[in-house]
Amino acid sequence: MKNDDGKPLVWITGASSGLGYAVATLYAKDGATIVASARSQTKLANLANLAVQTEADAVADRSLQGSIVPLPMDVTDDDSVTSGVKTILDNYGVPDTIILNAGYYDPCSLDEVTLEHFEKTIDVNYRGVVRCLLAVLPALRANSLSKLDGPRPHIVIVSSVAGYSGLPRAAAYGSTKAALTNLAESMKHELNSVGIDISVVNPGFVKTPLTDLNEFPMPFIMEVEDAALAMYTGLAKRQFEVTFPKRFTWIMKFMRILPYPVYFMATRKLL
Repeated sequence: MKNDDGKPLVWITGASSGLGYAVATLYAKDGATIVASARSQTKLANLANLAVQTEADAVADRSLQGSIVPLPMDVTDDDSVTSGVKTILDNYGVPDTIILNAGYYDPCSLDEVTLEHFEKTIDVNYRGVVRCLLAVLPALRANSLSKLDGPRPHIVIVSSVAGYSGLPRAAAYGSTKAALTNLAESMKHELNSVGIDISVVNPGFVKTPLTDLNEFPMPFIMEVEDAALAMYTGLAKRQFEVTFPKRFTWIMKFMRILPYPVYFMATRKLL
C-alpha cells in the first residue's frame, strides 16, 4: 500500500546500528514512515519493534508517531538494491528523504592492508551509495518534476571528516569518504535544477561499533544519540554540509589548508 497518509517517507540504509539506527528513531518519533535497510534482518526487526513500542507509548501522551518498516538489503549487490528500491516504490511510493548511510570501516596499516580490504571498503562505502542513487534517482526526478508545491525531495550522503584529508591507517576508508563528498558536490547543481536537495554529512568521532575498533585517542567523541540529533537538526535546515562536533570538524577543516610539512607533523601522532 502506498504511503498516502501524509506522513513523510524516509529511506535509510545502514539502519541496523550506530548513527543510522539512532537517526531512524528520531524520524519515527517525529511522525515519519521509515523504510530501514541493512543486511541484518534480526537487527532491523529489533528496530521496527522499538518503533511499535514507541507508538504505543505515544497513544498515552497523544504525540505524533511514525513507523519503521524493515527492508533487508545488501548495498554491495546490484539485484538486492534494485529489488529493494522497487519494493519501496511499489508499496510505499517515492521517498521524501533518502539517507545513504551504509558504511564499512576496518582500520589497518600498510603492513596489513590487502586488495580485498580496499575492494570491500570501496564496494560498501562508495559503490553502495552509487548503486542506491542510480536505482532511485529516475523515480525521484520524475516525482519532483511533477510536483508544483510541497517539500523538495532530499538526498543525504553520509561521509566523514576522514574524507577531508589523508589520515594514517585510513587509506581505504578515507579515500572512499573523500569520493562521497566530491560526489555530492558534483551533483548539487544538477539536482537542485530539477527540484532535488542534496546534503553531505561529515561526522567526527561518534561512539559506534565501528569506532570501537580504533586504538588511538578520539578527541571530542560524541555519543551516538547526540550525533544523531545534530544530524537530524542539520538536515531539517537543508544545509549542504552537516558536520559535528563543531570543535573537532573545524580543526580538521583548518588542517586541510596547512602546508604539508606542518600537516604531516600533526597527523604523524596518529600512527
